[in-house]
Amino acid sequence: MAPRSRLASSSDDALLEDVANLQKNTAAPFEFDAVLDKYPTSYAESMNTVLVQEVIRYNRLLSKMKDSLTEVHKALKGLVVMSEELEGICTSITEGEIPHPWSTVGFLSLKPLTSFMADLKERIGFLRKWIDSGQPAVFWLGALFFPQGCISGILQNYARRHIIAIDRVIMNYDIPKNQNTNGEGMDLHPPSDGTYIKGLHLEGCRWSQDRLELQVSRPRELFTKMPVIWFIPGVDRKLPCQTQEVYRSPLYKVLSRQGTLSTTGHSTNFVVTIDLPTTEHPDTWVRAGVALFLALSD
Repeated sequence: MAPRSRLASSSDDALLEDVANLQKNTAAPFEFDAVLDKYPTSYAESMNTVLVQEVIRYNRLLSKMKDSLTEVHKALKGLVVMSEELEGICTSITEGEIPHPWSTVGFLSLKPLTSFMADLKERIGFLRKWIDSGQPAVFWLGALFFPQGCISGILQNYARRHIIAIDRVIMNYDIPKNQNTNGEGMDLHPPSDGTYIKGLHLEGCRWSQDRLELQVSRPRELFTKMPVIWFIPGVDRKLPCQTQEVYRSPLYKVLSRQGTLSTTGHSTNFVVTIDLPTTEHPDTWVRAGVALFLALSD
């Protein structure tokens, strides 16, 4: 057998370094039993179930990442056979892409590998803070694998608190005035009904916090950050302002705007439709392709 070239050896060394960095930056799985003990299934608080289910999903991803990176490291060292799957992971890491085995158990993401790892770290941090400090006053909906579950939990909590059939409860939306576009400056105590939601991005136009309405984007401004939105459950649909129309903006997880129906009956990408006030005719924003997103591609 011909000896390996210095170039191949150098390439393997660089890949080994990348794998080691990924291993170091991959968080340990959550202690599931401790989370379940602290947040048991509760009739009065559906968010406990949301948290536990998210922990299960993240543990599946983190375990898959740790196991595959360990096997890749062994294969590069010559301790195990380099299988087709491990070779595919090596190729993805070299090209800065999310390995396919991670995508099959991970959250929907269009980010390159470096941005994916940073995003994953922030998501894990959000959940750990929830576990350690209790339910947050403002939810980062984009941190969840299944944001529809959080929305269902908000509706279910309202229905049970007010003893109303859940099929009569709908979601309304309001954007509090006493904040800036980064969601700062508002009272961070959880509302009596509903939940504050942060981290949404708007494409095709911008939000004016001064006028509390959609407006045309500024030059070279593709995406803008939305302020905190109050998801308010109720029995009737209530428009944010009776003197304005609303644009029913679709909310997607990622920018592709396409998905498939999962086994739960929900789209793998579309989340919900959110009412946003506008003095322009809603068709203006339809033609502009205006939509909300939980995550950008980088």
